[in-house]
Amino acid sequence: MDVAQVPSQRGVPLLRAEGVSKSFPGVRALSDVHLDLRHNEVLGLVGENGAGKSTLMKLLSGIYTADEGEFYLNGERLEVTGPKQAQELGISIIHQEFNLMPDLTVAQNIFIGREPRSGRFFLNERGLNARAMELIERLQLSLDPTRTVASLTVAKQQMVEIAKALSYDAKVLIMDEPTAALNETEVAALHDLIRRFKRPDTGAIYISHRMDELKAITDRVTVLRDGQYVGTVDTARTTMKEVISLMVGRTIVGDAKPEGVREEREVLLEVRGLSTKALLKDVSFDLRKGEILGFAGLMGAGRTEVARAIVGADKVDSGTITLRGERVSIRNPADAAKHRIGYLSEDRKQFGLLLEQDVNANIALSSLRDLFSSFGFMRDKTMRARSRQSVSALRIKTPSIHQTAKNLSGGNQQKVVIAKWLLRDCDILIFDEPTRGIDVGAKEEIYRLLNELAQQGKSIIMISSELPEILRMSHRIVVMSEGRITGMLSAEEATQESVMHYATLRPDENPADAAELGLDEIETPHPQTAEKAGER
Repeated sequence: MDVAQVPSQRGVPLLRAEGVSKSFPGVRALSDVHLDLRHNEVLGLVGENGAGKSTLMKLLSGIYTADEGEFYLNGERLEVTGPKQAQELGISIIHQEFNLMPDLTVAQNIFIGREPRSGRFFLNERGLNARAMELIERLQLSLDPTRTVASLTVAKQQMVEIAKALSYDAKVLIMDEPTAALNETEVAALHDLIRRFKRPDTGAIYISHRMDELKAITDRVTVLRDGQYVGTVDTARTTMKEVISLMVGRTIVGDAKPEGVREEREVLLEVRGLSTKALLKDVSFDLRKGEILGFAGLMGAGRTEVARAIVGADKVDSGTITLRGERVSIRNPADAAKHRIGYLSEDRKQFGLLLEQDVNANIALSSLRDLFSSFGFMRDKTMRARSRQSVSALRIKTPSIHQTAKNLSGGNQQKVVIAKWLLRDCDILIFDEPTRGIDVGAKEEIYRLLNELAQQGKSIIMISSELPEILRMSHRIVVMSEGRITGMLSAEEATQESVMHYATLRPDENPADAAELGLDEIETPHPQTAEKAGER
């Protein structure tokens, strides 16, 4: 592995950063960082959460101002005073956190502040939509310019961000985890778009935790660790294991697949015939004590909708939920919490955390009334003590429990959400995309934690779009397609091919009765069944 300890000086780079440092209260985010982006190049930028990647990009795009260091664009010193000036200079960024106006349409979001007008005072709505449609078709995105952003899925909102960034005449395109909410087809389309964007006068910086994507799309990879520059490597001459080793300073060794949960284990949760008007149709399954039950399927298959229906976030039209042998009615997430069911949403920033509050308040949030309230008064000392215990037990990296949640890395934010539900002593935990936007090292911590919880007898439903994650972590795998369960596989017999077969199977093609999958008397479909079905 050939690691360049200083940026290459061959020719004049398109973009260069030298000796960049940035501090926030209590945190030194960057220290003497270097980076160079060549013309006609896609440069990967990697590091664990908290390594300083997003901070560096926000400095480049004018959101933050550096304490020390200099930036150069095509050899000329670059002083960016704000995001608008950065865009005018040809630097566009696709943020990890969406920067959209939910009540406006797709077209209005893409061209905000640059709308075509009829006369001096009137917006040319037809012209705006036509202009947006032209861009959408050129980028080969599946978007309706007249839809409001609030009505879109997370994946389509990400597409709007991409379209908005590329609507400027960008010379430097910065992408911060652009594929976190995209499926494989959408990722392939984005990569094709990046390759078409890459020209002798342009370049792109691609931040991602997905090693396969870095191998597929980047020319070189720059590594940051703990806010410092580690090195830059040529993608073609380096293995992703070596990149990971540079990122974390150690070798990551994955755990073996979990052993199956014995059938004599207590069935904690029974779901029968769960249906909603919007999507779900006759969903049935069991969850046993100490089991990690994986939910797989393509985007829109209904996995998140199952979780939301169970916890009462979405209205259920028919079906039953039985807990510990007793039928229950769960009308809202508060009811679910009373029944000791915790739901960790795929969007932890919007639904899992109070970002402006500190770690202490977030951990105690779901237990304020039960654990920390006495005759109308808060027991602050007890709350702080329990929060510190949680921080220690889950190895949450934070200067103190009084650190604001928004200042934590993605992996540590996720651990705070987990701590909140563990403090509530939930028996059932539903994790929706538990490692989305989390680096390799933090993923290992989450995996370790999930396995430990299962060994302690907690029952876990894990929804994930990453097949290797589902295969590695699940005792059994429920596969969904178009709102129905189309297959169920044990850990021993599940393969990527068999899971994808059921994920792409139309419900009416399923050889088994989807309404009965998960019941003990129904035999689990075997991958060979999928192979035979594929030959039809």
